[in-house]
Amino acid sequence: MQTLQEYKCPCCGGAIAFDSTLQKMKCPYCDTEFDMETLASYDAGLNGEQDSMEWETSAGTQWQEGEADGLRTYVCKSCGGEIVGDENTAATSCPFCGNPVVMMGQFSGALKPDLVIPFKLDKNAAKAGLMQHLSGKRLLPKIFKDQNHIDEIKGIYVPFWLFDTDADAQVRYRTTKVRVWSDSKYDYTDTSHFLVNRSGSVSFEHIPVDGSTKMPDDLMESIEPFNFSAAVDFQTAYLAGYLADKYDVDAEQSIERANERVKRSTEEVFASTVHGYQTVVTESSNIRLHGGKAKYALYPVWILNTTWQGKKYTFAMNGQTGKFVGDLPVDKSAAAKWTLGLSAVLSAAAYGAVWLLHLIGML
Repeated sequence: MQTLQEYKCPCCGGAIAFDSTLQKMKCPYCDTEFDMETLASYDAGLNGEQDSMEWETSAGTQWQEGEADGLRTYVCKSCGGEIVGDENTAATSCPFCGNPVVMMGQFSGALKPDLVIPFKLDKNAAKAGLMQHLSGKRLLPKIFKDQNHIDEIKGIYVPFWLFDTDADAQVRYRTTKVRVWSDSKYDYTDTSHFLVNRSGSVSFEHIPVDGSTKMPDDLMESIEPFNFSAAVDFQTAYLAGYLADKYDVDAEQSIERANERVKRSTEEVFASTVHGYQTVVTESSNIRLHGGKAKYALYPVWILNTTWQGKKYTFAMNGQTGKFVGDLPVDKSAAAKWTLGLSAVLSAAAYGAVWLLHLIGML
């Protein structure tokens, strides 16, 4: 059995949603505002009884066997319309009346998140972020900005696993120091080689690894960091008006990526302590992790999809900080002109240096 949770305004009965600007729930019909604490009782449904609707995923006469296994169907309490989502959809809106709904069953039991970072920035900020991302790009085709239309903008709470761990590390580097001098006859170079050892411990908290296969890992890592100090205990009310997915990559499956991030960050921290050398090369690295634990959280992300010349472009914005990322097309003609211009500048600089040396030799 699956249940839907809708948040109704007690004043006018309209559907209310989380307003990222106010950090409160707000009714769009009568403008009544509600503190999040006043709606905490709605989450009692996670452990208590709820009005429920039946859903069917077995094969029917119009489906081949197995085709509907990943579908979930719900009935909107406001208009009676059918809402169809996949097995990981946790929050959405009714396609008929637009009311925001939360699939309570997706967050019950072991699937309930520990924490959530609420949206701070709204859809208008996401649109403005795209325009700012497009501005000042010399190699961006001019018509891309003029003809590029946003297909959809989605505010999504993305599931993340947050890992805490301690790392004990021993790293050895091969380094060099180079000394150069000249006399009237020769130029000399003296290269000294050293082995540099570093050892110590580093503690990590809240290392994020997204738990959704729908979200490209590199895209999610690019919009980091999130400010964890703004995380609050999970309430389903924060999801109203947004989309949300539950994880389909569990904590155990995410450990490898978390370990890779810890190892990379540890090596970067240790390498930053090796100063005064011309070259630094890691010869060996031994990192041991212990005391690891994980929490389940939802982080706010705006996803923007656009199409230009038949190709789709996906952009992402951190719904808390506004950091915006996404690949852009390159104007090949402009790139060629820029390369030629750079070559001309470098050639002129080289010619000037040669001429200066010639003048010095003449003095």
